Amino acid sequence: MGKLLGILLLLLAVIGGAAAGGGWFWLDGLYTSAGPATADGKPRVVMIERGAATQAIATKLAESGAIADEGQFRLVLRARELMGDKPVMKAGEYEIPSGASMSDIVAELSTGAALQYAVIVPEGLTSDMIVKLLAEREWKATGGAERVYKLAGDLPEVPPEGVLLPGDYAVTRGDTIASVIDRMKKAQADLLAEIWPARKEGLPLKTQQEAVILASVIEKESGNADEQPLIAAAFLNRLRTGMRLQADATIVYGITKGYPIGRTITSKELATRNAWNTYQMDGLPETPICNPGAGALRAALQPADSKAIYFMADGKGGHLFSETYAEHQRNVDAYWKLRRENAAAGVNTPAVRQE
Repeated sequence: MGKLLGILLLLLAVIGGAAAGGGWFWLDGLYTSAGPATADGKPRVVMIERGAATQAIATKLAESGAIADEGQFRLVLRARELMGDKPVMKAGEYEIPSGASMSDIVAELSTGAALQYAVIVPEGLTSDMIVKLLAEREWKATGGAERVYKLAGDLPEVPPEGVLLPGDYAVTRGDTIASVIDRMKKAQADLLAEIWPARKEGLPLKTQQEAVILASVIEKESGNADEQPLIAAAFLNRLRTGMRLQADATIVYGITKGYPIGRTITSKELATRNAWNTYQMDGLPETPICNPGAGALRAALQPADSKAIYFMADGKGGHLFSETYAEHQRNVDAYWKLRRENAAAGVNTPAVRQE
């Protein structure tokens, strides 16, 4: 209270001096003149906590060396407030340029242009993988700032499989693992609310959950995003005709819950019945087998106009699609012929993907 009274008395003196001439111009000069420079010319990083009052902000800025005197900073802001200019400074982590004036600092804090960090979650990870990724990784700042941030907070409960939308999420220091998980859930819910009503007519999918399950299989079976609508069409054509999906990724999920198996699937595993093995069950798996991206979700609801039922790796990173088993077998033979030729020439051939 005593400090506040002192500032107010000083403010009154300055305003009185302004009436006599020069006081206001002195204050304005303090506000707009260059501030302290850093020794190396690099910005200072200042963290403004949520709910911080002007005094706390001034102390933070002074401690970092961004301003020379926190009392002058508060005085100038109070004087400008009396003149009708009251900035609202926002919480966040800020890079204050070397030599920035008080006015530059207030402008930056008022716009809320805090440092952001890019959290990048790839498509096709399981929910368990995503939680571990968010907990373990340090994320780089956007815009070229040489800083990293590890998400705060306790490890949350692993969400149900398939409810998260992979992608890029901008976070600020103080954001938590749980807050990113919540944003990913909402992002998927918002996307489904947009694309479900616009789905292609006649799809053998009764619910949004079934669409997510199919999209998760499409995601794991497609190495090329451009082919997802064609792979979606093949799987949907199988569902229409009562043919089993026969997707290898569903076998892997039944064994390891989505973690790489690191070897060839055995005949015993192929014949094992569980809630995901689509070689041994009709229709869709019981749950998603990963968290599909927006592309796979859109493909599940807007598949290509194709009658293909089978697809086979073409040996070049893509697939060949066919409507009949005979045509499919020719594609299989062509792939292995190419593989033998490449091996003889010392050329690597992309791994086989046959469905």
